[in-house]
Amino acid sequence: MEKYLWLVPALPFAGALILILGSGKLTKGISGFIGAGSVGLSAAISLVLGLQFLREPATVIQQQLWSWFSVGGLSTNFALHLDALSMVFIFVITFVGFLIHLYSIEFMHDDDGFTRFFAYLNLFVCSMLILVLADNLVLMYLGWEGVGLCSYLLIGFWYKEEKNGYAARKAFIITRVGDTAMAIGLFMLFQTFGTLTIQEILNLAPQRLPMGSETGTIIAFLLLGGAVGKSAQLPLQTWLPDAMAGPSPVSALIHAATMVTAGVYLITRTFPLFELAPLAQNWVGIIGAVTLLIAGFSALTQFDLKRVLAYSTISQIGYMFLALGVGAYSSAIFHFMIHAFFKALLFLGAGAVIMVLHHEHDMFKMGGLKDKLPVIFWTFLIGAGSLAALPFITAGFYSKDQILWMALASEKGNIWFFLAALIGAFVTAIYTFRMVFLTFYGEEKTHVGHPVGALITIPLVILGILSFAAGFIELPHTLGHFTLFSDYMTAVVPATELSPGIESTEWLIQLSAAVLCLAGVGIAYFFYMKRTDLRAELKSSMIVTNRFWYSGWGFDQVYDFVFVKPYVYLSSINKNDIIDAFYKGIVSVSNFFHDAFARTQNGVMRWYIMGIVVGAIFVLSIGLLFQ
Repeated sequence: MEKYLWLVPALPFAGALILILGSGKLTKGISGFIGAGSVGLSAAISLVLGLQFLREPATVIQQQLWSWFSVGGLSTNFALHLDALSMVFIFVITFVGFLIHLYSIEFMHDDDGFTRFFAYLNLFVCSMLILVLADNLVLMYLGWEGVGLCSYLLIGFWYKEEKNGYAARKAFIITRVGDTAMAIGLFMLFQTFGTLTIQEILNLAPQRLPMGSETGTIIAFLLLGGAVGKSAQLPLQTWLPDAMAGPSPVSALIHAATMVTAGVYLITRTFPLFELAPLAQNWVGIIGAVTLLIAGFSALTQFDLKRVLAYSTISQIGYMFLALGVGAYSSAIFHFMIHAFFKALLFLGAGAVIMVLHHEHDMFKMGGLKDKLPVIFWTFLIGAGSLAALPFITAGFYSKDQILWMALASEKGNIWFFLAALIGAFVTAIYTFRMVFLTFYGEEKTHVGHPVGALITIPLVILGILSFAAGFIELPHTLGHFTLFSDYMTAVVPATELSPGIESTEWLIQLSAAVLCLAGVGIAYFFYMKRTDLRAELKSSMIVTNRFWYSGWGFDQVYDFVFVKPYVYLSSINKNDIIDAFYKGIVSVSNFFHDAFARTQNGVMRWYIMGIVVGAIFVLSIGLLFQ
């Protein structure tokens, strides 16, 4: 089966190519079959390969397809590298991607751009697979830029609405900031190592880069710049909430399960470089800790169902960055996988709710859906429980609990990281069940339209099962010590080094997290179910804070003042610069001679004859003068 690895990214690409070339000629049924079928075949191959890796986690599959280019001492191959880390990612990308494709067949059925939508989705899946399977950083960068392009196309898919085009441009420009930093980092890596093949760099790193060296630290910070852009972390997080302008399947695929976790993959893949740059790795944890808090408090004040989930995504990726910052690589990837399941479920469930409520996004205009949409309600509740990390019964508890524990117990952890993660877990429980109570409980405020079909409910049920059960593959010491996932990941990343003598306190961490989670649910219940009359008082007493959190802590306003307005002002005063004046002069001269010659063509015969006579006299005179 190893020789078919190239088919994993090739099949979605072939599907995209067929859909693009057949645009306007294919029926919606055929387009949906090609789009979902190609990704489904890719998922099937990934599952078969995954079974081999479960038996032998240390397996590494190398596949060189062709020599790409060779210039200036850089020889780059179009080659694939599959190990335990990339196996987790291709499983999530293809399997969750396939479920989202199935969902999209029904969700997008009435859209005029149906075929175009599936072409974009397939191209995105292909780009993400290239990113995680790349043998070298040049090929990874190709996939990296590919997902950026596809995110622009998908966020602005409904391009006739101006706000959607703005959201797409915003995502494209802000992520370019991080991409530029990453590109500079690649130049420095090539200068330092003479190669961009990932495994060669990681093998040479301890020899070429002393611990804490200036070069190594700069490279690590530049790679971190790329990671925070793609993964919407502080200070480049502002694009993600606006990206909810795209269709709900786009939010589920790009902004929950795959693209926004590209930064997590990059840091994990290049972890030896960060281990050699302790300052940069510590900043990975700091950025994660601050981001998860900022985004969590912003989620508390949103009323758009999808924007709550958007800020939640930023916050949960903050947890992954925090884990990477304390050297808990396996914990970060475990939470990535579980998060992909429950966040895709929540976005798809939110999309279904919005669809049956005639495209209503405001949670305060929802309510009373629990009995009218039972499948959506129960699956959404499972996803919400996993996001809030309800103790012992949800997958999210086991993945988040591991990060909470590592934030304190790891040798690189500290009490501040732990407190940030603990407060974030408390806030997450509040905004998650605030969302559940407003959407599904209380009085019906918007009439429910036509019910959803099987192509929407089946993916929800499958993701609901995974969001409940997938966490049991990794249990802590206090609950059975079953470490299937971390044992699997040790083939690629090292086990986390714990501070001595701290193991006995793990049960206390779990108890604290469980109590705060249940307290958060209780607070949400009190204000949004029991004493709804107190909501207005609470909002008025915190109106300044609410507005600040609602605006995303004012980052958009600051960037608008510092970057956007000065740029627009300089552009306006520079629009008549000397370069433009030079070319405008050429245009004016051309127009003058055009008008002059046009006047000679007046249709009067005697003027033509006179012109010929004058011309002949002029030519003869010149000839006589120079004879």
